[in-house]
Amino acid sequence: MANSNTKAQRRVLLLCGDYMEDYEAMVPFQALLAFGVSVDAVCPGKKAGDICRTAIHQASPHQTYSESRGHNFTINATFDEIEFTKYDGLVIPGGRAPEYLAMNSVVLDLVSNFSNSGKPIASICHGQLILAAAGSVKGRKCTAYPTVGPVLVAAGAHWVEPETMSACVVDGNVITAATYEGHPKLIQHFVKALGGTITGSDKRILFLCGDYMEDYEVTVPFQSLQALGCHVDAVCPKKKAGDACPTAVHDFEGDQTYSEKPGHNFTLTASFEGLNTSSYDALVIPGGRAPEYLALNESVIALVKEFMEIKKPVASICHGQQILSAANVLKGRKCTAYPAVKLNVVLSGATWLEPDPIDRCFTDGNLVTGAAWPGHPEFISQFMALLGVQVRLGQVWEDG
Repeated sequence: MANSNTKAQRRVLLLCGDYMEDYEAMVPFQALLAFGVSVDAVCPGKKAGDICRTAIHQASPHQTYSESRGHNFTINATFDEIEFTKYDGLVIPGGRAPEYLAMNSVVLDLVSNFSNSGKPIASICHGQLILAAAGSVKGRKCTAYPTVGPVLVAAGAHWVEPETMSACVVDGNVITAATYEGHPKLIQHFVKALGGTITGSDKRILFLCGDYMEDYEVTVPFQSLQALGCHVDAVCPKKKAGDACPTAVHDFEGDQTYSEKPGHNFTLTASFEGLNTSSYDALVIPGGRAPEYLALNESVIALVKEFMEIKKPVASICHGQQILSAANVLKGRKCTAYPAVKLNVVLSGATWLEPDPIDRCFTDGNLVTGAAWPGHPEFISQFMALLGVQVRLGQVWEDG
């Protein structure tokens, strides 16, 4: 009997470890899922359902970056069961995990297989330590966090000094970036290396930010949309371009409610005062604790009403719906939110949609709502549909 061929989804591997950098794991993980790529996150010695602790690294007034605890990252595949031939690409986050992963012979064999096969590898920050140990940078142009430079030079790489921390370098199938600030370019190049094309990205999108918004809920969609080629601005009342908002890490750790830890500082790209909202095609409202007080700001309420009344796409997640409720724009709409925000949603006249499971997201007309950051892939993909932005991935055929 003749074999039948079936269309297969692009599938990539995310190489994880304890104290990998928080953003550098979750942003590419959820962005690629939103773009229609299957992603298996694995860690040596761990199985599907296990947790990797993450680290928050950011610039400090000291001689090196600071580190604090990030979210817990759930592995969704078992390392000992992976088969290299089933994957189309590899992503290596940075942080401290690469220091010890680079000493694991099984990890190095895996990375060598990807490198030698010509399959795309996207590596960021300290992830390049693993590439160096695997012999995958010899003769290659690559960048990394500056302190990794001497190792890459010793491994035979053509070191490219990062002029900014958003630097990204492509040499053949190897894509390297200096830090998580380079995610948009890194992810975009990786998608293209997987055979993807992006259309409809001529959109201008506004993010409504505030102090102690949830860390993932601003940066994952922000950088995902940038990776698609959209122009994305982030503003906060009483702040201007270049100012920062501290963020909060909200995690689910077995307590009666989520825990909170300090997150990254998020840099705003535009000033709230004098903002020309008519120049934007869509609005995103992150969750966290910021919406509680942003909902009391008359200028914020007026801005949200403007987007909703003229039916521009609006995407709001978690506690962001507190702002929608205060703006009185939910009457007659179907929407979800973090379960603790149900009262706000129901009292505003909306039909409550239960987020079961917690990653469920819903679209009603011009409005996309989600319950929490685990739902980012669905949240972003539904928002993309409203924007008319598409990622088309080349067909991959496998024997049936």
